[in-house]
Amino acid sequence: MTHVDPVIMGERIKKQRLLNGYSREKLAEMADITPRFCYDLELGLKNMSVNTLCRLCDALHVSVDYILYGSSESSGKLDSIIGVISLCPANKLSHLEQIISHYVQAVQDKE
Repeated sequence: MTHVDPVIMGERIKKQRLLNGYSREKLAEMADITPRFCYDLELGLKNMSVNTLCRLCDALHVSVDYILYGSSESSGKLDSIIGVISLCPANKLSHLEQIISHYVQAVQDKE
């Protein structure tokens, strides 16, 4: 059985919250929890119910597996990025695709 570390899980929640550009208050509102409870979760000080975990994952646009276990599989390493991309309006996805393409090309050219 895989061990779930609440501190690491909290770090993933905070990382995704920041990537999504959410304040702690906004995420708490979206997940129907208090900002203080959200803070405690991010520090790994409190545990949460399955329902709260699901609401957080929905608000953050990531899978429950990502919050619980992180990115152990190669496709799982993209969970946090996919969560951010899912916030992009549909009519702007082509722009995002171009930005990502240019970034990848620039990074590859430097290697």
